[in-house]
Amino acid sequence: MRLFVFGYGFSGAALARRLKARGWDVAASYRTSPEPLEADGVRPVHVEDRKGLAEALSTTRALLATAPPQADGCPALNALVPALASAGAFPDWTGYLSTTGVYGDRRGRWVTEKSRLAAQSVEGARRVRAERDWLDAGRGMGLTIAVFRLPGIYGPRRSAFDRLREGRARRIAAPGQVFSRIHVDDLAAGLEASIDRPRAGGIYNLCDDEPAPNSDVVAYAAGLLGLPVPPEVSLEEARLPPAALRFYAESKRVSNALAKAELGWRPAYPTYREGLRAILSADG
Repeated sequence: MRLFVFGYGFSGAALARRLKARGWDVAASYRTSPEPLEADGVRPVHVEDRKGLAEALSTTRALLATAPPQADGCPALNALVPALASAGAFPDWTGYLSTTGVYGDRRGRWVTEKSRLAAQSVEGARRVRAERDWLDAGRGMGLTIAVFRLPGIYGPRRSAFDRLREGRARRIAAPGQVFSRIHVDDLAAGLEASIDRPRAGGIYNLCDDEPAPNSDVVAYAAGLLGLPVPPEVSLEEARLPPAALRFYAESKRVSNALAKAELGWRPAYPTYREGLRAILSADG
């Protein structure tokens, strides 16, 4: 059985590790260098190698698209649909990684997969379009497409610990604002559960159980490291770049109830506390 990942990165690598442990073969696209893929035992295929893409997809059971959409649409969709058609390939499962940014700001209220989409940025609007394009392609080509709306992803070498150690961590004071998040291993487990229970047109929020302010997460991580807790600063004092300001302009609580009920998935790290402790333990 083969997994093909378009956009092999933090999330794709986590799913690849889980499926390789089950005996799966993994191939993935690359743009610059194949070496990181080869180091992970992943077969590299250049994104512009149409023949190579079609060949890899001809034996693919599960297909994961992680690349963010651009002004001209989703690069994965633009590259893979012709390759799938050329190969006559019909993977059992195709997953598209989207973002909870499609919900926009809900002033701290809960959202579910049935909530109205109200993206508040160009990036969020592109995600809405990409979701619809993938679902339309699935209906048109007879593919089993599932969409996953993700919050901030953290894990080893990508957490509050790294920012604290590098002296970059700040606690932004934003009263009433909360974020959902997910440990990368829980994300991969959710994707694996969907591969085992594919449903065409499925849309799932994959996130932890406890939305929380960023300042709480940084403070907890500092305590685990035995470092002083950084003082809180206001948004004005923080002088954040535009992309970060857009992030802090939204506040919502994201429900993961559907993924739990339909996929039988449960996060191993239901809050940031368990997730951070696991990362620190793995670091030794």
